[in-house]
Amino acid sequence: MMRNRDVTVIGLGLMGQALAGAFLRGGYSTTVWNRTAAKAEHLAAQGAKVADSVRDAVLASPLVVVCVSDYEAVHTLLDPLGEELDGRVLVNLTSGTSLGARETAEWVTRRGGSYLDGAIMATPAAVGAEAVLLYSGPRSAFDPHEPALRSLGEGTTYLGDDHGLSALYDVAVLSLMWNILNGFLQGAALLGAAGVDATAFAPIASKGIETVNGWVSAYARQIDDGTYPAVDSTIDTHLAAMEHLIHESEFLGVNAELPRFIKALTDRAVADGHGGSGYAAMIEQFRSVGAVVKP
Repeated sequence: MMRNRDVTVIGLGLMGQALAGAFLRGGYSTTVWNRTAAKAEHLAAQGAKVADSVRDAVLASPLVVVCVSDYEAVHTLLDPLGEELDGRVLVNLTSGTSLGARETAEWVTRRGGSYLDGAIMATPAAVGAEAVLLYSGPRSAFDPHEPALRSLGEGTTYLGDDHGLSALYDVAVLSLMWNILNGFLQGAALLGAAGVDATAFAPIASKGIETVNGWVSAYARQIDDGTYPAVDSTIDTHLAAMEHLIHESEFLGVNAELPRFIKALTDRAVADGHGGSGYAAMIEQFRSVGAVVKP
């Protein structure tokens, strides 16, 4: 007889092993399956039950968590099953797209199951502790298993009924991460050309990131309201500073492609009449599906 204390984890890469380990530490009866059975050995030593097949793994629990390489791998594993998902909640913590999440939700529903798409915003080491995990799908699927899912991370967050939301949040945060890191690398390259170590730049860069972090909430309100007051400085002012960054990069022999691209976007915002607006007005350029900007 299955209980809400029973959970299955399919896929035992580094993240899958961390998920299964967190369930075990939380006192959940955990069944695991992996194509390479040897990856389950240390979990079995901790009390996990090792299923002989994907079918047996799915049938073992009302909550089935999948964490594999991509959505294609999810379907490769689960498509051969018949109605085994009937009455179960499938939680897919595999990285993918919002379209893939919605299509997979339809596939699970046709087989009588419920589907939650998820995103893990953490490294394996943080799972079971401070990890942030995002879930989207029907509330009726999330609520009965919320205690189990919360055992995976203190930052467990339910986003809403739209299955695609977790994937969208995931790529949105990745965009934020890459832009912050690329900005740091551009700055480190500039200072490195003057003989300054990146480690000397790091504490100043961190302070700059903290300052920008303080602007995010106010910018978010401006974006939602559709008004962009120049509280601190105008886009015209930013544009002039971008010229300095480009000139310094070129003078020092540092790649200027990134600042040139940013300036090209900003030039277009000015051409659209936002020169006197606050920087949050740049959202209109990111919403645009018009001509590709060439730096």
